[in-house]
Amino acid sequence: MKRVFLTAAALMALFQSRAQDVPADSTAYKSRKLKIEEVNLVSSYYSQNGGHSAVTGGIGTQKLTDIANTIDVKLVKYGQTGIKHTFDIEAGIDHYSSASSDMIDLSANSSASSSDNRFYPSLTYLRENEQKGRTLGIGVSSSTEFDYQSFGGNISFSQKTKDRNGEFTARFQTFIDQLKLIEPVELRTGGEGYGSANRNTFAATLSYSQVINQRLQVMLVGDVISQNGYLSLPFHRVYFADGSVHQEKMPDTRFKIPLGIRASYFMGDNIIIRAYYRYYTDDWNLKAHTADLEIPVKLSQAFSVSPFYRYYSQSAAKYFKPYGEHTGADEFYTSNYDLSKFNSSFLGMGLKFTPPDGIFGLKHWNTLEIRYGHYTRSNDLTSDIISINIKYR
Repeated sequence: MKRVFLTAAALMALFQSRAQDVPADSTAYKSRKLKIEEVNLVSSYYSQNGGHSAVTGGIGTQKLTDIANTIDVKLVKYGQTGIKHTFDIEAGIDHYSSASSDMIDLSANSSASSSDNRFYPSLTYLRENEQKGRTLGIGVSSSTEFDYQSFGGNISFSQKTKDRNGEFTARFQTFIDQLKLIEPVELRTGGEGYGSANRNTFAATLSYSQVINQRLQVMLVGDVISQNGYLSLPFHRVYFADGSVHQEKMPDTRFKIPLGIRASYFMGDNIIIRAYYRYYTDDWNLKAHTADLEIPVKLSQAFSVSPFYRYYSQSAAKYFKPYGEHTGADEFYTSNYDLSKFNSSFLGMGLKFTPPDGIFGLKHWNTLEIRYGHYTRSNDLTSDIISINIKYR
């Protein structure tokens, strides 16, 4: 976490001095030079524990910690024809330690799999015609860690209605991934190198948002997601009823359909009720329901709180069985409890500070947000996460 705060301190002075170049009457000013519109610095700490590790066949520790740091910079300029150009540059790095991953080699006290780093940059470009209410976007991303490499791309289109109270958005994404086939140590056939396999994901998202009246806004969202390739995880063990150990085996295709509705209701100037519901189904026979509620309350000009709660429930995928229950008659098999039947709760609070003179007296660093959440799952998994977001605008 220290790395982010040091970065924030270094960037504050730079962005504060750059902000002095913006004209005092900036409400109607549209800069034709590329300028910083917004910067977000986010740091989070995540910790979990449980007793159903897929690495050891559905039993054993799931203890894991993760420290994540991201910086997101939005740059804006207007062309001569009034077109708004936005560049969103984001970079993140995670460091995690995992007791369950350390059990890929059962005989090692501490192996190379006990911890890893993940680096994930992305770049998005948006071209917005504010007069016509139309936006086109394109983006690329990547994610790199020791045993996984992912490259992503996306395109998007948004169109507002004539009265600007509604907006339709279509977004198409693809992720081309490559996995190192790191097998459990006792299932390796020799050699020091690892094989590799591909996994591809294609997703289409359609959404429509509408202002119903001064108090109520709603959004409908639907996704269609198709995956193909190696969809197992090579280091997941599965223990059969006869005591034999096997490598997780899953189908090489998966088709998912999530459908959701989101609503925001403004109760005066100080309270907002935000609600969300999503239904999910896929061809692995996993079905799920998510209900989410958050109520931001503005207590003063500079301070607000946001209690939130999310409930989630899912059925088991048809290929899941607990430790020692699969047999040779099963074509596909997993003991990964993420694919089991369970329900979960996520409860927490957000605190947001927006002092008029800015954070630490730096006017354009205008928001500090701290969020904490506690997660419990009915199949013996708990976790906690705390995050800090500092915003420049």
